[in-house]
Amino acid sequence: MSDKKTVSVIIPMYNEEASCAERIALLLSEMGKMFGSDFEVIVSNDGSTDRTKEIIESLLPRCQNLRLVSYDDNRGKGSAVREGILASSGDIVFYTDCDLAYGTEIIGVMAKKLMQSGADAVIGSRNISEDGYEGYTLLRKIASKTYIKLICAAAGFCHSDSQCGIKCFVGEKARRVFSLCRINGFAFDLEALMISEHFGYKITEQAVKIINHSESTSKVHLVRDTFRMLRDISGIKKRIAKM
Repeated sequence: MSDKKTVSVIIPMYNEEASCAERIALLLSEMGKMFGSDFEVIVSNDGSTDRTKEIIESLLPRCQNLRLVSYDDNRGKGSAVREGILASSGDIVFYTDCDLAYGTEIIGVMAKKLMQSGADAVIGSRNISEDGYEGYTLLRKIASKTYIKLICAAAGFCHSDSQCGIKCFVGEKARRVFSLCRINGFAFDLEALMISEHFGYKITEQAVKIINHSESTSKVHLVRDTFRMLRDISGIKKRIAKM
């Protein structure tokens, strides 16, 4: 990649002791291949009750590009992502899940697109290529698409996949946006994007597909979570109107 930029990748974690060491080792290795030493991986521990924090702490002395942000109470993924982003220093800031569901190569692809497009954010989307939902059951595919369409219509958000688990931002703008975010639950992605649009930030999309399927990947309870999201969207709109 030309025009070197520093890259921060935020990995929210809650009770990931079974696989966190392996996944972080893989991510650090792949990030080194893509960005040399110009990156940091920030694990944001969301009050894990297992050995996640201790395992990551044991890696820190020998992994100079690894950092840990941690707090004791379990607040939700939105909080973990927010705390990680606010602690970041990268020119480009990503967040994605510990299972690396979308793989690691996509990080380089999205970073390049962010720089070349002049966008302020690049968000992954499973809805703009035929293989975006590859490996999903038909029922889960329908549920996911329906859920996304409903909440985006309610929010007035025009992009195709607000809930995709990998996104990147220009670093200073990520830190500005997430300093104003308050949602800890599922709506945190949408909150960040709605605030970004309020500021006039340019958002573009990148086709992605899930490579690593796991039990932790996007469990949506359509009826319950839709009502919760609609409630949160109403609150987000009211707060943004006062900004």
